[in-house]
Amino acid sequence: MPSELPVPTLDHVVVNARDRIDDAADTYRRLGFTLTPRGYHTLGSMNHLAMFGTDYLELIAVKPGDDSRPEIMSAPFGLNGLVFGSEDATATHQALEGNGVPIDAPQQFSRPVQIGDATRDAVFRTTRLQNAATPAGRFYFCQHLTRDAVWRDEWRHHANGAVGIARAVIAAEDPRTLGGLFTRMFGPRSVRPTDDGCSLILGLSRFDVVTPAAIWEMFGGAAPDSRGRRDYMAALTIRTLSLDAVETALEAGGVKGWDRIGTSVLVPAPEAFGVTIEFSV
Repeated sequence: MPSELPVPTLDHVVVNARDRIDDAADTYRRLGFTLTPRGYHTLGSMNHLAMFGTDYLELIAVKPGDDSRPEIMSAPFGLNGLVFGSEDATATHQALEGNGVPIDAPQQFSRPVQIGDATRDAVFRTTRLQNAATPAGRFYFCQHLTRDAVWRDEWRHHANGAVGIARAVIAAEDPRTLGGLFTRMFGPRSVRPTDDGCSLILGLSRFDVVTPAAIWEMFGGAAPDSRGRRDYMAALTIRTLSLDAVETALEAGGVKGWDRIGTSVLVPAPEAFGVTIEFSV
């Protein structure tokens, strides 16, 4: 393996709200998340973020009738983007392209951020895996050129005690295909076989790739609607400081159908805009 392959790190995860950003934001506030003010990308999309210690959850959408981001409106509601960190998007692109990974050239964009009385541009460079190579959803790398405009302490405090993303769970008819892609991206030591598929290790987080049958064994009726989908991003495990805080936030938000099971609280996908959310200590 070339020595310049990137080390896998998690930057953020993306929940697709299509053209219903108001509904998605209301849903995630009722789940106990503090959201950043609405941002508007120069690419045409808009978002809210739930910021954690070193990663974050993004709600993304477009304005009704806007066709500038067809990949958002053509995808279902729910988890549809898993984003790796990069300190240099151009170098990441060159390393992965050189190792046979189908990846698009970097692009730079921004969004204004209101900080106190001032407005700054948060600037990003991304390089994206080609959609045909990742039918489960979008995978890309993000380089932050203005980290201090994104990770701010006033946005990191959540009623549900959330402090980070521990896991994303991906359903795949053949987990070996995505596992092989991850191996080309990061090297074989980053990918571990499991009983149901494989796991990509990203620091203290991981992406589990499992069969659709395993999704139902894990989450039962809390799993997302998989009709018409062979491969899809299904669930997130959010690390929290307190399950009691999670329960209090869910009760205050009127969230339905959640269940406390051992050391986790499970929120069904219909209550989280199409993604199963597991809170765990």
